[in-house]
Amino acid sequence: MIKFGLWYDFRNPAWAGRSDAALYAETLEHIVAAESLGFDDIWLSEHHFVDDGYLPSCLPMAAAVAARTSRVTIGTNVLLLPFHDPVRLAEDCAVVDIISNGRFIFGPAVGYRREEFATFGVERSQRGSLTEEAIEIMRLCWTEEQFSYHGRHFDLDAVRCTPKPVQRPIPVWIGATQGEAVRRAARLGDGLLGNLSDEYIAALKEYDKDWRHPHVASTGGPWLFCSEDPERDWEMLKPSALYQLQNYAAWFSAAGQPAFGDPPTSYADLESRGQYLVGTPDQVAASIRRHHEQSPFERHFFWAIWPGVSPEMAATSMELFASRVIPQLGDL
Repeated sequence: MIKFGLWYDFRNPAWAGRSDAALYAETLEHIVAAESLGFDDIWLSEHHFVDDGYLPSCLPMAAAVAARTSRVTIGTNVLLLPFHDPVRLAEDCAVVDIISNGRFIFGPAVGYRREEFATFGVERSQRGSLTEEAIEIMRLCWTEEQFSYHGRHFDLDAVRCTPKPVQRPIPVWIGATQGEAVRRAARLGDGLLGNLSDEYIAALKEYDKDWRHPHVASTGGPWLFCSEDPERDWEMLKPSALYQLQNYAAWFSAAGQPAFGDPPTSYADLESRGQYLVGTPDQVAASIRRHHEQSPFERHFFWAIWPGVSPEMAATSMELFASRVIPQLGDL
C-alpha cells in the first residue's frame, strides 16, 4: 500500500505578513496534525540565500519534527550534500535517527543553483564525485566502529563516529531526474526521490539491484491542493503558485537545466503549464492514480504549504486529502 506524505520548505515571503517564528511554530503544529490524520511521511527541502528564508537547515528541523511526532517517517527531499562535511552530517543524521527512534530517511542530491556553489566555495563541476564520496563516508560512519577513507576529495584516518543511529545504516534515498544522477541513485541509493524511469530500471539491472521492486518516492504528477471549491481556491492560491514556479524555473534555467522552461509571465501562462492541480478529492485521486499507472511509486508526497499560503488554509487541503483521497487509493 502506498505511503502518503507532505513536503515542507518553510518559505516565508514578505507579502505573507508572518514572522519566521510564527510560521515555524504554526508549521510544526501542521505537521503534528498531519500525523494524527494518518499521513505516513514528512519531507523537508533545503535551499540557501533565498529572500523568503527557504529552509537552509534540514536536520535541525528534522530533529524538531522527530521530537513532536511518534509515528511518521521523516526524510530530506532533498539535502544538498556538496555543502556539508560528511562526518559532521553523519553525526547529525544519527542524532535525528535516535530522537525519532529509527524513523529517518536521508535524502541527498547534488544541488544545482550556481549562487549556492559560489557562496559556499564549492566547485560545481565536482558536485557528483563529492556527493558519491560523502555517501560512502556517511555509511561508514553509521556502521563501522573505526575506519579510514582516502578518496579524491576526502582523506580521513581512524575516524570513530558516535553515537550510532538506531538504523544501521540509515536508508539513503537519492534525489535524481536524469543522466548520471539517476545512475548514481541506482548505484549508491536504497531508493529514488523522483520519477521511476526506464533509465533507472536499466541502471538497477546494471548494478545488480532489485529492479523488479524499485523503491521510489514521487510527487506523483502536478503539485496538488485538495479543495471543495477549486475555482474559488485557485483564485486565492495562484499568486503563490506563480511566485513558486517563477523561482524554480529561473533557478533551473540559470543552472542550464531548464526543467520548468522559462519563468511564467502571467497567470494564463502559469495555467497553461499544467504544473498545479487545485482539484476536488476525486480529481486529485484520479491524477495520482494516472501517474502511478505511468510511473509506479511506493511513497507519494505533495507540497503541504505553498509559499505565502497560510497554514490554516493549507490545513483544509491536508484534511480533505486524508479523509477523501487516501481512502480512494487503498488498492495501489
